[in-house]
Amino acid sequence: MRFVFFLACVAGLAGLVPPVTAQEPPPLLPETQVRANRPASQDSSPRNRLFNGLSSGLRSYRSEWDDPRHATILDSTVLRRRQPLDMAQAIEREVGVLIQRTGRGQASPFLRGLTGPQTLLLVDGIRLNNGTFRLGPNQYFNTIDPGQVDRIEVVRGPQSVLWGSDALGGAINVISRRADRALDGSLDALGFSLNQRFSSADLASYTRTNFETATGAGGLWGGVSYLNVNDVDRGGSLGRQPLTGYSQYAGDLRYDQPIGHDQLLTVAIVHLEQMNVPRSDKFPQERRLFDPQQRDLAYVRWQGALHAGFFDAFAVTLSYQRLKEGTLRRKPPASMFEDRAEFDVNTIGASLVFARDLAGLGKITLGGDSYHDDVDSSRSRVDLVGGGAVPGLPQFPDDSYYSRVGSFIEWEYPLARRITMITGLRYSHVEVGATVPMFDPLDPLFPTAPPVDTPISPSFQDWSSSVGLVVELSDTLRLTGGFAEGFRAPLLDELTSYSDNVNEGIDLPTSGLSPEQARSYDVGLKWDSDRVHGQASYFWMTLDGLIERELAGTDPVEGVDFFQRRNVARADLNGLETSGSWDFGQQWSAYGRLWYTLGRNTTDSEPLSRIPPTQGVLGLRWNEPEGPDWLEFFCWLARHQDRLSARDIRDSRIPDGGTPGYTTANIRYGYQMTGNQKLVLGLENIFDRAYRVHGSGIDAPGISATLGYELLR
Repeated sequence: MRFVFFLACVAGLAGLVPPVTAQEPPPLLPETQVRANRPASQDSSPRNRLFNGLSSGLRSYRSEWDDPRHATILDSTVLRRRQPLDMAQAIEREVGVLIQRTGRGQASPFLRGLTGPQTLLLVDGIRLNNGTFRLGPNQYFNTIDPGQVDRIEVVRGPQSVLWGSDALGGAINVISRRADRALDGSLDALGFSLNQRFSSADLASYTRTNFETATGAGGLWGGVSYLNVNDVDRGGSLGRQPLTGYSQYAGDLRYDQPIGHDQLLTVAIVHLEQMNVPRSDKFPQERRLFDPQQRDLAYVRWQGALHAGFFDAFAVTLSYQRLKEGTLRRKPPASMFEDRAEFDVNTIGASLVFARDLAGLGKITLGGDSYHDDVDSSRSRVDLVGGGAVPGLPQFPDDSYYSRVGSFIEWEYPLARRITMITGLRYSHVEVGATVPMFDPLDPLFPTAPPVDTPISPSFQDWSSSVGLVVELSDTLRLTGGFAEGFRAPLLDELTSYSDNVNEGIDLPTSGLSPEQARSYDVGLKWDSDRVHGQASYFWMTLDGLIERELAGTDPVEGVDFFQRRNVARADLNGLETSGSWDFGQQWSAYGRLWYTLGRNTTDSEPLSRIPPTQGVLGLRWNEPEGPDWLEFFCWLARHQDRLSARDIRDSRIPDGGTPGYTTANIRYGYQMTGNQKLVLGLENIFDRAYRVHGSGIDAPGISATLGYELLR
């Protein structure tokens, strides 16, 4: 109801204020011409600015060049060169990002040392995070089909003003592809494309077929894909790692219909399903699979310019998302009993965003969003011999819900001729409802005493603010600085779950939790001349009320540890993120990235858990003069990570003494076979190094030949 009231107020304001006269697109949209040497992702055409702005990760029409935050965009050119089999490969090695894999089919991105529910994932500006995300790494980033992706926006640091709860480390917004050839008039019949990708180390094969066609003035885009991954052949003499293979299929449709010359209606539907995805780190003690791992998304979006009323532009979105997760577990692997658990999250979402150019007073963006999760959950123990089943305690209370609503305003104001301020404020409200089987660790009979069903209905409120400055030192140099607040409300996973899907033992429901709070400061430099481009950012962040697991008791028979979550910690993080490139000559360029993060749990006087090691990438690229072919060689370097918390030391995914450092050498070659056929050949980990990304449950592939083929008609 709060969100409905907010939308009514904003819509009333848009309609009641006297109209403005505008025969051309409103002044907010045609921003200053982007520099000619800016990456291709910075498309400055009026249509792309109009239809990609308010739903972008920045939720504005600014480019990352003109924004105080450290943001980067991985555009279609970058993704085609990488030819990723999954989303982990699409974004790994990006500055400030670490991708943790508990299993081959899972991917949990770290931003500024934070992951899981502390990092926000979005698809076309629609939140993927829901109330069941578990504390720590999870697998859901890999429920996005890489063949559906047009670009990936990475925004670092707290983003609670724009997106609400969870965006402490930052936000990753994945933008899907659409029928661009139909929309710009270059395609008036049925278009077709085929993409085939292969890697030898895990004998992985990815096939995707797309089509696009014009429908009057609009365009229809669609595609289907299938991925099959086998057990990975690790570097050195480690051999193949068992339980690392899985399969996946996906399909999507998107219809874009222009309304006039400056509005667009979008209807999209997505389905992805993974089968028999193993949790590799539990083998051989037990056999645990996610089956199915399914995500569905459907949404309708209306966006564009307004020629009457107070606002110049708007974007309204209605969405439905379903996340279904099944777990199969045998302990030991040869057991005649199998534990089967499943939960189903149905999320209804809505958002409304308006923007206005105030001339000499700058620009404002304001709006609101709401998401409501309904959860169905079950668990049973199945006799694989006799066929009977005994109901068990589900991971989440059946029929529980998690609801978020919030509204925000952001103001971009020119303080002086070369100084711009961007400041924002958001109010967020979160409600939870469930009947929880509560355990009392102080009960003398714990953990054998039965739980007591306890209704809970906590709510959480927060005001988040941010302010940033962009100082134009010259046409090619920007100095940036900023302050941002973030918060994360406790989730159903922490408040209500009874879960054995953790590394240390079993999590019990916990009451009385408060939101985590973040305060972050950034200072940065961005440069963009004819030959040298890049940006650097130094940040320091304080986390208060950090939620961590505390030992609640141990089963005297099974020896299993039980944990509850508490707001027990305060942590400090700081780090450096820098990337740049140098074009020397007509054909050659060198590039590099370097980032490190330091995190300390000041309450326990120890390193913060799972902090990524210092990493870097050094590369050299050749581009054919006036042609499409290219060649690049690059090294990926990571330092030995031995700054471990007590929890890291207990974690079976982290070797004794810490995760060893590594350096891998890699080469890729892009060849334009014909006018409509492209080939990308690669050799990864050329020297067959044995290594593991910090905190992962699987070892990395050894030497691997890769192939990507694309046919466009």
